[in-house]
Amino acid sequence: MIKVLAIDDEPLALQQLVTYINKVPFLELTGQCHSALEAQKLMEEEMVDAIFCDINMPDLSGMDFARQLAAPPFIVFTTAYSEYAVEGYKVNAVDYLLKPFGMNDFLRAALKVQEQYNLRHQETPQKQSSPVQADGTIFVKTDYRVVRIAISDIRYIEGMSEYLKIHLDNQKPIITLLSMKKMEDYLPPTLFMRIHRSYIVNLQKIQEVNKNRVILDADTYLPIGDLYKDRFNEYLEQKFLGK
Repeated sequence: MIKVLAIDDEPLALQQLVTYINKVPFLELTGQCHSALEAQKLMEEEMVDAIFCDINMPDLSGMDFARQLAAPPFIVFTTAYSEYAVEGYKVNAVDYLLKPFGMNDFLRAALKVQEQYNLRHQETPQKQSSPVQADGTIFVKTDYRVVRIAISDIRYIEGMSEYLKIHLDNQKPIITLLSMKKMEDYLPPTLFMRIHRSYIVNLQKIQEVNKNRVILDADTYLPIGDLYKDRFNEYLEQKFLGK
């Protein structure tokens, strides 16, 4: 999770930021501040990965606040004044949101933050050996057993809080204690894709894509989440024939 701080001296604008942050699954709100001075004190006590910060604030502007940070987090500026855009990028802001902005604009900025965050933390477990065996199977803990399943039999994976339900061809689903992120990292990206905060799908099992959902069979429809739509559409564009 990316720890985020929201800063804006206008109460309604701050509440909007907080609402948007809470809707993005990979962001975690660590605090909300009505001034840069308040944010300074909070950042002395809390570790923050990114800030969404208004520029035009009393006492200390968001721009001056960003300039004085010795080890600045990822910064997204929010302001009603477009003339600040160039100046914002001079302090290495990840993005710039011009008020009033909606959820889609906020999501685009959040995804840029996530991209930069992932680049900075590339020494993550992706370098570890894959749990997928040479024969294309994986071992999964369920109840008090460890079972072997073929990844080709996996239709889709459903997130249920701390657990996953692995839906299989012609078998009962298997429930295991594992995060969606870990399962996503384990599975081959050429065969599986996360299309929603709660679903990873076997791309070879998709029979149809209709609006904002994928269809695996007459009874199984999975939604495509807004955060994952662009990546999934890019995959489709590479695969289908015609225009």
